[in-house]
Amino acid sequence: MLAAALLAGCSPLRILNGLVSNDSRFQTGIAYGDAPRQALDVYRPRTSAAAEAARLPPLVVFFYGGNWSSGERADYKFVGEALASRGAIVVIPDYRLSPEVSFPTFVRDGAQALRWGLVNADRLGADPSRLYVMGHSAGAYIAAMLALDERWLREAGADPRQLAGWIGLAGPYDFLPIGDPMTKLAFNWPDTPASSQPLSHVSSASPPALLMAASKDKLVDPQRNTLRMAERLRAAGVEVHVREFDDLSHVTLIGAIARPLEWIGGPVLPPVLDFIGV
Repeated sequence: MLAAALLAGCSPLRILNGLVSNDSRFQTGIAYGDAPRQALDVYRPRTSAAAEAARLPPLVVFFYGGNWSSGERADYKFVGEALASRGAIVVIPDYRLSPEVSFPTFVRDGAQALRWGLVNADRLGADPSRLYVMGHSAGAYIAAMLALDERWLREAGADPRQLAGWIGLAGPYDFLPIGDPMTKLAFNWPDTPASSQPLSHVSSASPPALLMAASKDKLVDPQRNTLRMAERLRAAGVEVHVREFDDLSHVTLIGAIARPLEWIGGPVLPPVLDFIGV
């Protein structure tokens, strides 16, 4: 029933979270800014899991999707648990949403949350040289902008060169002109700058990338976005890994990270674990 609901695009994320084991040490509601939605949760491996690792764990900052207009960090416990139970430290921030704000405010929030991860990596027990930014859908857009457009992290007081890599799941990286009404609102269409598109910021200095998509995604065209981003990165000499899944949708691509749904069309999680080195 849960898989059917996800396949229908219903987003029963809290039901999914209820099926996930509590295999991590969890902290919630940590402020990274002054606004109510500038808060984050942290998932850390249990002491026994951490002790088995040959080196300090990586830190993954994950941004969820929702067309820049919806989403709650608590709904993505299954992502934090899936990665932390395999040995990563995971930060899942909230960020301000449209229509309260518009571009580039949610990117700036992302930069502040990522800087929080950089500043606190040592305290969390993570390897500061193994920081990854990851996102799904609108969250993959934020991850891509932080990884590729250096102005946002520099504005927040961080250095893009501190990123070990970025992971995008079903990300929109090239979506002008804008047709969707909610996206128009989030990006102030028709006054949307061309510099709002992650694809335009690829360079030889871009960090390595893992890009994943559902080959039949009806919401974010993988050919225009994921595959074109991969082509642009390769042309710049940047390491990039691509995985397409024929049996997943835009929604189930992220749901398949959770253990209860690993069977529905993945595997999605193993390439992520390989990329971050756990």
